[in-house]
Amino acid sequence: MPAVVLVGAQWGDEGKGKATDLLGPKVDYVVKFNGGNNAGHTVVVGGQTYALHLLPSGILTPGVVPVIGNGVVVDLEVLFTELDELAARGVDTSKLVISSNAHVIPSYNRTMDKVTERFLGKRQIGTTGRGIGPTYADKMSRVGIRIQDLFDDGILRQKVQGALMQKNHLLVKVYNRRAVVVDQVVEELEGFADRLAPMVKDTAVLLNQALDQGKTVLLEGGQATMLDVDHGTYPFVTSSNATAGGACTGSGIGPTRIKSVVAVVKAYTTRVGAGPFVTELEGADGERLRDVGHEYGVTTGRPRRCGWFDALVARHTARINGVTDFALTKLDVLTGWDRIPVCVGYDVEGTVLEVLPTSQSDIHHARPVYEYLPGWYEDITKARSFAALPPNAQAYVLALEELAGARVSVVGVGPGRDAVIERHAII
Repeated sequence: MPAVVLVGAQWGDEGKGKATDLLGPKVDYVVKFNGGNNAGHTVVVGGQTYALHLLPSGILTPGVVPVIGNGVVVDLEVLFTELDELAARGVDTSKLVISSNAHVIPSYNRTMDKVTERFLGKRQIGTTGRGIGPTYADKMSRVGIRIQDLFDDGILRQKVQGALMQKNHLLVKVYNRRAVVVDQVVEELEGFADRLAPMVKDTAVLLNQALDQGKTVLLEGGQATMLDVDHGTYPFVTSSNATAGGACTGSGIGPTRIKSVVAVVKAYTTRVGAGPFVTELEGADGERLRDVGHEYGVTTGRPRRCGWFDALVARHTARINGVTDFALTKLDVLTGWDRIPVCVGYDVEGTVLEVLPTSQSDIHHARPVYEYLPGWYEDITKARSFAALPPNAQAYVLALEELAGARVSVVGVGPGRDAVIERHAII
């Protein structure tokens, strides 16, 4: 069976966890292929809310094998805390598999993340301070520590020493911090090894064998397209490839095995942290979207910046990822507006653009060009078919579908697990 990729279409927090959970009963493996514990998923199951930060959302679906792929950076303390919390609530976590090639977030990279962000002053990126960026930087600089290194004391010690040769100079001489002691880091990391060992496998082999056997594999991206290090609003991005191409490199599955790419997009737009946001609302409408949509970060608790739907961003996502299906979430949040603006172009100093500009300067100077669609006042949270939606809500979905350039196959109408309308089968 082919694989299916699930990505975020905006700046994250679109509801990918719910989409993964919806598809979970139809798949055999759910793979997290990028990122770390710097982004969370909220999933509501049986009236209970689960906030997942590092673990794949498929861990909540019985029978599914959740996999942390080689493209993920893993904070081991967070991993085991999250596993223990789920186990305490009766969730079976015994099937979790972790790639031996995934990189570990050592404590010194959390320190580096925080001090370097403060050092940037007004040029801060808005990082979560969890060591994600420095760990990916170590990976590319070939001084990173992988899961497999924890099982060989000699290799682990050598790698920690190599990484700290430069970092300690920076910490002491530039940031006025204490040097990190190699032995303490090695002892801390080796303390996780015994519990970790049964979970570790060559996940690229595991997943390809599963596909050969007719199993279905769902590849779940962290963050979102506009935070992709290559295709997002650089430099205000994450440190990994959160797009469909990253699903291949972050899992070891070849591109010819992917059947479809599902992009999750909100009926409006949000982002967290610094960076451009053309449709951002700073007044009462933005506050209303935030309050009604409960727009606060799952992992950080930070209030999200809110704005209207941006069709240029959606088309960019469709193009970059090769999107076959959109899953539209939080349509219910827009209930109660007389009319709903949708951004259909950017006005950059008198020139209207219909394609997302590549120039950072153009995005900075862009002003949204809106079309206004009629709103609705009916409660849509109980609707389970497209025909059950009010006519204006249907028209809104169809308008976004045409503007985005790919079909809207799933529509979310509430926070519950079953508050979903499936227009087209994805799997």
